[in-house]
Amino acid sequence: MSYEMIGLLMFTSLMIMLLTGQRVFGAVGFVAAAASLALWGNGGAEMPFNASIVLLNWYPMLTLPLFIFMGYMLSESGIANDLYKMFHVFMGPLHGGLAIGTIVLMVAISAMNGLSVAGMAIGSSIALPEMLKRGYDKRMVTGVIQAGSSLGIMVPPSIVLVLYGMIARQPVSQLWLAGVFPGLLLAVLFIGYIVIRCKLNPEMGPVLPKEERDIPSWEKFKLLGAGVLPLAIVFSVTGLFMMGVTSLVESSAVGAAAALLAAIVKKRLSREVMDNTLQQTLGVSCMFMWIILAALAYGAVFDGLGAVHAIEKLFIEDWGLSPWGVLIMMQVSYIVMGMFLDDTAMLVIVAPLYIPLIIHLGFNPIWYGVLYTVTCQIAYMTPPFGYNLFLMKAMAPKEITLVDIYSSIVPFVILMVIGLGLIMAFPEIALYLPKLYFGK
Repeated sequence: MSYEMIGLLMFTSLMIMLLTGQRVFGAVGFVAAAASLALWGNGGAEMPFNASIVLLNWYPMLTLPLFIFMGYMLSESGIANDLYKMFHVFMGPLHGGLAIGTIVLMVAISAMNGLSVAGMAIGSSIALPEMLKRGYDKRMVTGVIQAGSSLGIMVPPSIVLVLYGMIARQPVSQLWLAGVFPGLLLAVLFIGYIVIRCKLNPEMGPVLPKEERDIPSWEKFKLLGAGVLPLAIVFSVTGLFMMGVTSLVESSAVGAAAALLAAIVKKRLSREVMDNTLQQTLGVSCMFMWIILAALAYGAVFDGLGAVHAIEKLFIEDWGLSPWGVLIMMQVSYIVMGMFLDDTAMLVIVAPLYIPLIIHLGFNPIWYGVLYTVTCQIAYMTPPFGYNLFLMKAMAPKEITLVDIYSSIVPFVILMVIGLGLIMAFPEIALYLPKLYFGK
């Protein structure tokens, strides 16, 4: 059997395993271990073992549980609720102001969390009921929360970019900086859409009643204080890191400590909050570690087969694609896979093939990491099995149907595709900050 056929058989086996409902790391690890034993005999058993040693030696792995702890602590202690109350009052006088405030809230949560699920949970439980109660169009606000929460995997400290950096062997610090302007670009596109849509049709985003806006000045000033703690936490993580005061691991430790201190200051640190935070942190951290371990073993088998060279020959020599043609086809394949798989599964499956090929074709792997993440955001919101679609259905009230949820994402997916095109056409959107800070 040729190496190409072996690689195709591995890929097919993995897809079948995933379709059976097996956990991602179990399916990937099983295929990797079985293939290594079949190809190289007893010596192949060393491959997963070596991958685990590599994983344990990765110093940046320390950032994962710390950032996850920070995000869940902020969510469990209700600090995000205070932040939304501030946006509620100050953005309410505008048509669509609450929707705009929700996008800004999602950016803030993303800068404190690094996961999209936290933004989705907070947006669905806090922002969605408030906007529906005030007559906002249910399809627009449903799309706003789904699109805004997807920024969690782009804006630093993005956990997805940390995973990409570990699997692709790229510096996480540069990936974080590369995600800043693309994340803000997408947020601006979302806000621009809301402003235009509500200007054309004011009934979609009515202003707040005057009695809710006319509150005493001292109370407005007090509401502004709700933004102080989140800003301090964001600065403690990304600000100190970008200033060179803390390293990547140190910034994650500072962020976790700042989130814990914020909960104490707000007098919301209880045994229940701490138990829930630690349990969720442990569960998510272990899941990510198993996935990375399986991805390393799976990638090692592909490297041993020379599958990267086979794919390069297929794309460039047999199909006659240009390097840009190969890149576009990769992005399309991510969107298609994202309809059925989550971002970690996609990364595990294609990273061993795509990332070495991208480097060989002369593209910047940091820039490509941003393209991958934007495509994951699109995949999160595309049917039939978009991750955010099901989260929204689980969290939304009964009056929001699955048809509403599916139709709500159309304009935002179009905006994301436009944003992806801009980042592809102008790589400096992603690369300016890494070049500025690291002189490359």
